[in-house]
Amino acid sequence: MLQTALAGGAGATLASALAACGGQSASSSSTGTEGNFPSHPKWNFVFINHVTTNPFFVPTQYGIQDACALVGCTYQWTGSANSIVKEMVDAFNAAIAAKADGIAVAIIDPTAFDDPVNRALDAGIPVVAYNADAPAGSKNRRLAYIGQDLYQSGYRMGQRVVSLVGSGDVVGFIATPGSLNIQPRIDGARQAILDSKAPINFVEVATGAQVEEELSRIEAYYLGHPNLKGMFAVDAGSTQGVAQVMEKYNLASKGVHGGGYDLLTKTLQEIQAGNLDFTIDQQPYLQGFYPVIQLFLYLLSGGLMVPSDTDTGLLFVTKENVGPYLRTQTRFEGSSSKEQLVPRS
Repeated sequence: MLQTALAGGAGATLASALAACGGQSASSSSTGTEGNFPSHPKWNFVFINHVTTNPFFVPTQYGIQDACALVGCTYQWTGSANSIVKEMVDAFNAAIAAKADGIAVAIIDPTAFDDPVNRALDAGIPVVAYNADAPAGSKNRRLAYIGQDLYQSGYRMGQRVVSLVGSGDVVGFIATPGSLNIQPRIDGARQAILDSKAPINFVEVATGAQVEEELSRIEAYYLGHPNLKGMFAVDAGSTQGVAQVMEKYNLASKGVHGGGYDLLTKTLQEIQAGNLDFTIDQQPYLQGFYPVIQLFLYLLSGGLMVPSDTDTGLLFVTKENVGPYLRTQTRFEGSSSKEQLVPRS
């Protein structure tokens, strides 16, 4: 069950609850006057997501909520639960038809969102990309991308794989091959390994969009390839699955290395326990917070404050620095729904 896979199910429960309520903020006032801003319409921003109930996006939704509360706006969280592009495009078209005030979309397909973005912009609706962006050279006209430099983060991960493993068979797990939120990472990792000229045999393996199937496929792959020297992943669910398999078979003690992405509780616990070498933090909270602020300022300024590309960062979380992530439960990592001031440790 998903609850078992998610360290007690907190992430799944929060993600499902947020998705079930549609993400609408509680206030129903027709104008917003929060902060030091002039009175303005209570604009509604629609976020189109590819895995709406995935626990990775719990902090993203908290970021959206907090930003909307700050500037007096509302939002809707919609899209697909299973990375189905057609469902996302349908949700995008519905947002245009409903005259959304702004749209944020995870552009996981290189061309499918070109036409909806064009129609939205032509209708006066600003559009930004978050978490995943159109490829370089694309005709997509989105105004900005807010998220991690995906290829570069994968390249950095590949360099770390080389330093940890040195040689031998290594697997890279990816939830949905071809999806632009994660494919650039595994491409970057592969290129870094090739550039190093290390004698590493790197294989890409698909795991699926749901956490429970990711775990089962990772375990099955390991059992079929017991001589692996490294198991790495480029998405949150697959990384957690790698961590669980590393723990179950005590692989770290056998010289197997593992790592991946994002801050699911189980992943962080396994880093602290020494079963996983690292995970990469891309600050998912900011991938919700910044799009709201940029869309709001664009509307407030009459289009003068044009959204700008924003890199939400890359930080390797290892046993040396994982402590603060585990000691403090916050909205920023999705481990708590509580609003709180977090003192610096």
